[in-house]
Amino acid sequence: MLEVRDPADVRSVVAEVPEMTAADVAAAYDRARAAFEDWRRVNPLDRAAVMARAAALIRSRVEDGAVTLVRENGKTLAEARVEVTKTADFLDYYASFARQSWGELLADARPGTSTSVRVEPVGVVLAICPWNDPLITPARKLGPALIAGNTVVLKAASQTPGIAIWAAGLLAEAGLPDGVVQVVTGRNSEISDALLASPDAVTFTGSNEVGAYLRRTLADRNVRLQAELGGKNVSVVLEDADLDMAAATLVSAAFAQAGQRCTATSRLIVQESAALALEWRLRDKMAQIVVGSGLDPATTMGPLSYAGHRDGVLEHIERARKEGAAVIAGGGRPAAGDLAHGCYVEPTLIRVTPAQSLWRDEVFGPVLAVTTASGFDEAVRLANDTVYGLAAAVFTNSLTAANTFIELAEAGQVAVNLPTAGWDVHHPFGGFHESGSAFKEQGSPGIRFYTRIKTSAVRFKW
Repeated sequence: MLEVRDPADVRSVVAEVPEMTAADVAAAYDRARAAFEDWRRVNPLDRAAVMARAAALIRSRVEDGAVTLVRENGKTLAEARVEVTKTADFLDYYASFARQSWGELLADARPGTSTSVRVEPVGVVLAICPWNDPLITPARKLGPALIAGNTVVLKAASQTPGIAIWAAGLLAEAGLPDGVVQVVTGRNSEISDALLASPDAVTFTGSNEVGAYLRRTLADRNVRLQAELGGKNVSVVLEDADLDMAAATLVSAAFAQAGQRCTATSRLIVQESAALALEWRLRDKMAQIVVGSGLDPATTMGPLSYAGHRDGVLEHIERARKEGAAVIAGGGRPAAGDLAHGCYVEPTLIRVTPAQSLWRDEVFGPVLAVTTASGFDEAVRLANDTVYGLAAAVFTNSLTAANTFIELAEAGQVAVNLPTAGWDVHHPFGGFHESGSAFKEQGSPGIRFYTRIKTSAVRFKW
């Protein structure tokens, strides 16, 4: 069995899950392949009904799911409740596709011939999900996969497997047939080859290193890959911005979920004339953050999800110090009372130069790197000076600056006077450059990865 520990107090084991073997994974694929032959033939309206019932069950048990999330992942109860609710939203949203068109009729120049386009499921999908959003990420993959008629082998993160098992149980309770969704738990080092042995498609959310490995491994086999990878998301604050609103928005964008969101703001560019005034406001807002266990109603920022990740974030901060960056606020690990036994890092604001590693490296924690720009053009250049391209935002009262930034920003999501995070289930989601693959998630484009197109022509004898 694999132990799951509470990131708020690593001395506490909150769950144990099976350490599955390669043989267990192969058997799961056999069941998924057999279930696919039936599930693909189920009327889409009936598939939608199962998904809608599952969504209703999830909403009826929000608190159960939220507590499981907090104990495994460390986020606050408020954050966990939002994640559980949005999981139900994903199932409902994609269930609605059962009543949308699934093909089209095309003209054909050949006499007496009717040509149509059919949309079919791809088969058995491997969904590899991360520990930071261990319920909503599977939901954004399961929703389109299931309504299209695919079956899914879901590899849950070893740090947060319990919530995936919880969700799969509710799908089964809603009437999902056996084998359509199966949760695999185990050590990646032991079962990775078996996981990649026989899927028809792989959808992955996680690190760039694993994404590159998947591309290399799957390329020769023509297995389609969807990858949502890293980010170094940026917010630009121009001198005409509402600084009070910008500061409040930035603190939420950078430090909610302890910064462990792929869309969290991790770089901040401030026009020089506004830099000092914004810094005061940021420090004031950061001082109001309450760090503690996610189960404590007073907590506004929980721990990082596991000890190894906490240590990695602290290493990034220490490296920044050695390179000459100035720590403006935070920068350490709380050591008082019960916090000493958890995976905590203080919310941290660091003044850097674009040449320093903290400006470029993904930290994935409660660390915001800030630098200045002389004006709009330099701010855009610095915003795009990254290998990533997931999310960007600008704070301004100028419609010209806002629209120009939207046009020039090299990111898949661009916001104006809003956080880099917070995109809804019907908003297409995905990054440019090293932040992901060409397949979008969410919204109507999100279903394309899980379907294939077949063109058919029929000549009728009149």
